[in-house]
Amino acid sequence: MLETFLDYRFLFDIAVILLSTKLCGMLTRRFYMPQVVGALLAGLLLGPAILKPLFGFSVLEETDFIDSISEIGVIVLMFTAGLDTNIKDLKKVGVSSTIVATIGVIVPLLMGWGIAAIFGAGDNILQHIFIGVILTATSVSITVETLKELGKLNTKVANTILGAAVIDDILGIIVLTVISSMADSSVSIWVTLLKILLFFVFVGVCAVVGYYLFSHWFSHSNKDLRRHVIVSFVFCLLMSLAAEVFFGVADITGAFFAGLILSSTTAQPYLNARFGTLSYMFLSPVFFASIGLKVSVEGMGATVWIFAGALVLIAIISKIVGCYLGARVCKFNRRESMQIGTGMVSRGEVALIVANKGYALGLMSDIYFAPVILVVIVTTIVSPILLKIAYREKKPKQEISQTQP
Repeated sequence: MLETFLDYRFLFDIAVILLSTKLCGMLTRRFYMPQVVGALLAGLLLGPAILKPLFGFSVLEETDFIDSISEIGVIVLMFTAGLDTNIKDLKKVGVSSTIVATIGVIVPLLMGWGIAAIFGAGDNILQHIFIGVILTATSVSITVETLKELGKLNTKVANTILGAAVIDDILGIIVLTVISSMADSSVSIWVTLLKILLFFVFVGVCAVVGYYLFSHWFSHSNKDLRRHVIVSFVFCLLMSLAAEVFFGVADITGAFFAGLILSSTTAQPYLNARFGTLSYMFLSPVFFASIGLKVSVEGMGATVWIFAGALVLIAIISKIVGCYLGARVCKFNRRESMQIGTGMVSRGEVALIVANKGYALGLMSDIYFAPVILVVIVTTIVSPILLKIAYREKKPKQEISQTQP
């Protein structure tokens, strides 16, 4: 009986992951945090990070099966991120969001690189830069909820934050593309840059040809919409494969651009609903829990914990400074610039996806997963607090003087 259980252990693992991530997700939602944080906590609580040091065992372990499912999960996650990106809205956000996003990527990249170099978080300069790459991504889901609560969602500042967040993620993916391509030290930098250039040419050709073919087929084939999902998923997988195998670019980059190509087609709402359900029910929980399972505290000395604290501070400060400077360049006043800066502090899914990809490419050790997860959790908690402070109305000087005795 024990042998049979071990043969089918993967079913138990998946059942535990789905149940625990849902329960932890419901708990974190009660504290106004994204369910992503709950999924991470589930992986941490049931994996080797906490149980093993305390009791000598863990309920869940990282396995090849979980790794394979999480790899498909992250591909679908990035595909749906591409599907969710509205190219028309992207054009409307204008120069201000682009400038805010660009400076908001450069400053965290440089500061993250610097702090990694100071603490020696890696064996070479590429690994130090990669820590900076992780800090570039922004998650504004918690910011949107806070702005709704404050009644400030439909404002110029809010639109700038939302537009900058989309561009921010695209820039982060491009930076990841460059760094992941450079991870193979046997290939020269010029060959790497040529491959990246050819990849974007390939994406451009796929965008023109793919958009025409898919639009024509979707408009003339409305009888069985399930075929659209299958063909779209095949397109996503082939784009991911081509990116990784032929161009040395991260597979998730190919998946993102596959979704971006299909985002302007008439089938986008249907595709988004179907892939969103698949991702929410099964693939995303496994992926985010697997991140928690990768965390190891055994090799974490005092230096790594100090680095974790420093990384959290750098993650918060660098985004505020970068986006504040970008907003000031775009003629926002100081108060509005601070609101934009605090609105971009939160990190989320993309940071975890980038970290996971770096781990797979050998750009990051498993002992640095804990600091990265700490960044995601702390920035998620801190972001709405800072945003509410930034939006706090100042009392007029006359009113203040009248209240004094």
